[in-house]
Amino acid sequence: MKRNNYKLIKRISTALLIFAGVTTTFSGCKKSFLEAEPLSFFEPGETFSTKSGLDAAMAIADRHLRSYWTFSGYTDLSLPISTEYMFSDVSVASKTDDGNIFIDIATRLTPTDMPERLTYFWGETYNGIKYANTILNFIDAVEGLDEATKNQYKGRALFHRSWRYMALTFQFKDVPLITKITKVVKTGFRSTKREAILKKITEDMEQAVQWVPDQKDMSLKGLVNKGACRQLLIKCYLATGQYDKAIAQADLLITGSGYSLAMNNFGSFINPYPNTLPITRNVIWDLHRPENKSVGANTEAIMIMPNRNGTEMAIKMNTMRNWLPFMDNIGLATPDAKQGIRFLPASNASYRANLDYVHAIGRGIAHIRPTHFAQRGLWYVNGVNDAGDLRHNSAVGNWMEMEDLKYNDPSSTFFGQNVRLRNASGGLLVADTIRQYFAWPHYKYYIEDPIESLNPNEVNHRGGAGDLYLYRLAETYLLRAEAKFYKGDIAGATADVNKVRERAKCTQLYTAVNLGDIMNERARELNMEEWRFTELSRVSYSLALSGKADEWGNVYTVENLAKNSYWYQRIQHYSDFYNKGKVQVRGRSYTMAPHNISWPIPNNTIRLNAGFPLWQNEGYSGHNPATLRWETWQEAVADEDVTN
Repeated sequence: MKRNNYKLIKRISTALLIFAGVTTTFSGCKKSFLEAEPLSFFEPGETFSTKSGLDAAMAIADRHLRSYWTFSGYTDLSLPISTEYMFSDVSVASKTDDGNIFIDIATRLTPTDMPERLTYFWGETYNGIKYANTILNFIDAVEGLDEATKNQYKGRALFHRSWRYMALTFQFKDVPLITKITKVVKTGFRSTKREAILKKITEDMEQAVQWVPDQKDMSLKGLVNKGACRQLLIKCYLATGQYDKAIAQADLLITGSGYSLAMNNFGSFINPYPNTLPITRNVIWDLHRPENKSVGANTEAIMIMPNRNGTEMAIKMNTMRNWLPFMDNIGLATPDAKQGIRFLPASNASYRANLDYVHAIGRGIAHIRPTHFAQRGLWYVNGVNDAGDLRHNSAVGNWMEMEDLKYNDPSSTFFGQNVRLRNASGGLLVADTIRQYFAWPHYKYYIEDPIESLNPNEVNHRGGAGDLYLYRLAETYLLRAEAKFYKGDIAGATADVNKVRERAKCTQLYTAVNLGDIMNERARELNMEEWRFTELSRVSYSLALSGKADEWGNVYTVENLAKNSYWYQRIQHYSDFYNKGKVQVRGRSYTMAPHNISWPIPNNTIRLNAGFPLWQNEGYSGHNPATLRWETWQEAVADEDVTN
């Protein structure tokens, strides 16, 4: 974003927030905020009547996308996307010194107790919808724009709105559908059935694909482009059972849009601490360096979210703090009872540059941790642990095992020896195996903070800002594989999955994939890129529509997903924490229930809806099967201008 636009964006942000106060009251505005006071000198009709105003509004919508990956609120903990992974087969909450740790989800999650970032997903997603609706509401009044340019704005706004409704419907299921900025205060909303919202956003994305230009025809990266619209439309088609159309859109992206998988090294080789953790250059490492995500040589990036260090609006992600083991603690001990890993400033006499893990790895506190499946079982294909897979390869430096590290306290007789879990007698050397001892993908989580790195005495290296992928072509192959699976084209689905594996230099390729193989490959390839829970929820719905069986032979129905779903079966089969009764933290067990496939509608939202009942999901207090919902999106849209 150019510097001279920064102040304008701040002004538009203020106007949007104030405008929201009189338009989306169900999201949590207090009554006093609605009183007729001169809260702003900005008149929305004037603010959004110019191209510069709409550009700034669109920039806010674009920037808002990345907030789910980057926003940490008033602390440097709990990135929103971490919550998505806590509800999945591959991760759990692990900050064991937190008295409010979110693990007993089956009993704890209620409309009045929604910890972590669940309410953030609700409120911020509706904020994103508001930004899109503002653009759609005012675009036709902007003078000096030809029809094609107006349609580009509309198409991008439709993408933003549809992307957020795709998320809402597979996190919260049946929710209020809002498609406009109303001129009156409306509080009495009614929920709209998920299938109706999915039909609406599918139609919107079919239009957006026609209106939004290809990235190659645009001068800036980070704006919504045609490729991103196609990728979202593929998911819409999968969610509405239109598998042939999903395949056709994927074909266009893969063979007709100028994208291709990155098969070889490209961009800059970033090897920041070769004396501590040497990296053997490889395509997976290059692909995930923030410095390489938006370069022209990256043929795989469909849409990136700019978040570059040194730019005015960059946000630190603290990935190393949130997702790495808590190793700088006496609880990780040497066999002679010394602290195993110490994060020391360069000025300390015990500091050794070749063992400077605080800079080469980062100071983790393990807000979440991977399951055993994510570390081990996931990487077995054809019964073989595929040592060639670059995404799970310690030899090149992409993947880190605790045993790859060395004890770095010179006072220990074990100084310089590899870290170990147990002593020679078999006794544990780690006080907290949940939080302090697990493996992780270094190539994904290491994001340099140049300010902290420049300070040799910094011992709290948490991770910096960096460009992010919203969509890339590897996911397109896996979406096409999913559609082909539903169609019964197992050979075609297998070829698409193997294409992604070939790029990762895997030695093991599939001969015939099932849905589990496809979802496993998503977990390997898209870690902390995809919204794992939302995608598993969507796939559960799509699988039920298809009538196909999962890898265990189960067939599901859309109407019964709150009682049994593919998502829940993956939790049961692959998570070594949830519902196993083996692990307790502060007297509580890790639990997950089938109905948690849909999160509860926040009680505060229901309370502020002027007495009109919103649909509450099955399994939560307040659920009433008789609650009225809009059956079609047309009914919901027609009701938006009706005052209560």
